[in-house]
Amino acid sequence: MGMASGKVKWFNNAKGYGFVVEDGKEEDLFAHYSAIQMDGYKTLKAGQEVSFDIIQGPKGLHAVNIGAPVSASTLKEDVAQKSKKQPA
Repeated sequence: MGMASGKVKWFNNAKGYGFVVEDGKEEDLFAHYSAIQMDGYKTLKAGQEVSFDIIQGPKGLHAVNIGAPVSASTLKEDVAQKSKKQPA
């Protein structure tokens, strides 16, 4: 499964966890501060757009590798670079 994108539902800094919701879905995904892959203080804000991977945890689905949203332009650049043929 590739990177998913969604929004932060809520995040409690004191407890170090919260929940995100994948775009188009209703299921809450557990998000722990240790899964945040951003520089600086590891926190999330309600309503913040994020990208993440989804894994099955012991009590349900978890969002991991949480980072800034992957923009469409970033994806296009990656695809363009991969599709360029190497010189023979």
